[in-house]
Amino acid sequence: MAIEESRMFTGIIETVGKVIDIKGSRTGGFTLKIRPEKPLKEIKIGDSISISGVCLTVVDCNSKEFYVFVSKETFERTHFGNIKIGDIVNLETALHLGSSLSGHLVQGHIDDTGIIRALKRVGEAVEMVIEVRSPMIKYVSPKGSIAVEGVSLTVNAVSENSFSVMLIPYTLENTNLRYVKVGNLVNIEVDIIAKYVESLVKGAEERPKGEITEELLFEHGFIEGE
Repeated sequence: MAIEESRMFTGIIETVGKVIDIKGSRTGGFTLKIRPEKPLKEIKIGDSISISGVCLTVVDCNSKEFYVFVSKETFERTHFGNIKIGDIVNLETALHLGSSLSGHLVQGHIDDTGIIRALKRVGEAVEMVIEVRSPMIKYVSPKGSIAVEGVSLTVNAVSENSFSVMLIPYTLENTNLRYVKVGNLVNIEVDIIAKYVESLVKGAEERPKGEITEELLFEHGFIEGE
């Protein structure tokens, strides 16, 4: 999974930032220099931060900018392989004990990228349709949660290989989703609960269903031997 550390987020974006420098290569990894539009909560070297949904580690920082390293695995799993100077990214610092959970639990583990297939104005909001690879659609359900570019959103509808979400004015004004166009790639993280349920069900199906014997009951302490 495309992460640098295991931390949790809420999908509630604190501010956006601009990529102002990129150093390194697409083969060995590179460092992004990011300037937040608004001051973030105090961050320091070693902190985890969500960059458009990707959990990365702050490797250097000052009062105006911070730096994160993007590994080869990360940019192969996300759209960061195409990132360039001037791009706008969503920023969220990690949850701390006692923090409120306004969105849903987001790990910063990008499952895959999706392609924006439609943007339709609906009153003051915008309906966005995103196409994903078929293996991922099984985790997406109507009225369920999903993170797009790190933004916690509610799924409106699901089809064979796509889903739709509604972008309200606040989301459009305060995230990088106001800049997206049809054909753009976006980072997708499905709801963690859906993945855990699948893992539990799969484990139950693969668990051998042996016969209950006297030896088995004795082995687990349900009966005593003579």
